[in-house]
Amino acid sequence: MKKVITYGTFDLLHYGHLRLLERAKELGDYLIVGVTSDDFDKQRGKINVKQPLMERLQNVKETGLADEIIIEEYEGQKIDDIIKYGVDVFVLGSDWVGKFDYLKEYCEVIYLPRTEGVSSTELRNNDRKLKLGLVGEDIYLKKIYNESFYVNGIKVTAICSNEFDESDDTFKDIEIKTNDFDKLLDNVDALYLISNPKNHYDQIKKALLKHKSVLCESPITLDEKECKELFLLANKNKCVLMESIKTAYSTAYLRLLLLLKSGVIGNIVSVESTCTSLKDYMYFQKKDLNVEFNSICAWGPTAMLPIFQILGTNYKSLSIKSLFIDKEKKFDAFSKIDFLFDNAVGSVKVAKGIKSEGELIVSGTKGYLIVPSPWWITDYFEVRYENQNNNKRYFYQLEGEGFRHELVEFVKRVKQQYKNTNISEEVSLNIAKVMHEFYSDNVSEIQNSYKN
Repeated sequence: MKKVITYGTFDLLHYGHLRLLERAKELGDYLIVGVTSDDFDKQRGKINVKQPLMERLQNVKETGLADEIIIEEYEGQKIDDIIKYGVDVFVLGSDWVGKFDYLKEYCEVIYLPRTEGVSSTELRNNDRKLKLGLVGEDIYLKKIYNESFYVNGIKVTAICSNEFDESDDTFKDIEIKTNDFDKLLDNVDALYLISNPKNHYDQIKKALLKHKSVLCESPITLDEKECKELFLLANKNKCVLMESIKTAYSTAYLRLLLLLKSGVIGNIVSVESTCTSLKDYMYFQKKDLNVEFNSICAWGPTAMLPIFQILGTNYKSLSIKSLFIDKEKKFDAFSKIDFLFDNAVGSVKVAKGIKSEGELIVSGTKGYLIVPSPWWITDYFEVRYENQNNNKRYFYQLEGEGFRHELVEFVKRVKQQYKNTNISEEVSLNIAKVMHEFYSDNVSEIQNSYKN
């Protein structure tokens, strides 16, 4: 029996896919079809796949052409599969010519002519592009703008900022550049917001009232009641309000959450999260502290994310201790936040102007999980035990620091109207609640003033 194997994502199964499978089937007696997993697609840079793995598997099955369907999950699996299944012919489309010639050592390799005029990428691109406006600080908007080119279904058409550098041509192709927030809203479908958190409530409310969806850099607001009001308004107007914490969309972070739920380190009793960046005192002296992000706004939401997603939000008590550069303006150089739960504790350290090891440590009754610095953009973590021989390391590719996956998720939510599972409303509300505590002077001051 002559066995043939082919591979693909098979997203939005179309005539081109069918022709490939039909011609592959004609080359032998038994056709094996490998469908790439969601994780493997992300590793290969395919972050715009619209259908989940189970749907894609079902679509291939319903063609009736595959004698056997397998899942491709890792680099190098093709060789393993060819040997394991005794494959005689490897088949792929002509757009891959030469890429898999190394498999000729194991079987015959055939590249079939591609069916012209149709592809999954073209089908995805044919969707109406979401017109996205960028609002806030120039340096951060550059990252979002550059990452937007990797995401199908979105186009940045306007930007609103007070910090344009005329010599910088990063945004030269954007149609509308303005410092008028209302003008931007009139020309976009949705916006990415990274302005000062004190302005978020008014800006988001104005956008939602105009039925514009919002991806807002965390914290959404500095008050839990205001945050809840905005979520209710978004739901009423059938808009998306989504909190932007890029870490929540990285594969490594999502996998460690699932692993912890499996009990791999036993009962969790402590989560320690540290996020810091080093800027000296002279830097803050030269900056406008009414515009500059303080430590708790810049780093607090990211650092609190694993606390709330691993231990939950039903903490019994909260304490905040801060070292202020300017207490009147609530500008902290360093803050330590401690949460007490029924059976666990959470500890957060955030700073701008003071440096510490930016790691995430989750302690349990059987072992602990550690994500090395900088944990919020990591592609690697370890599970460690008393017996070091049992330690395990986990590696996952990270593209665009998580911004790409976040933008993909935002576009999907706007177009398909489903709830965000990466960051729940409950988590967003509790981040805003902690912010309210900080701005309500419920803070123990470490020192009257920051000294370099």
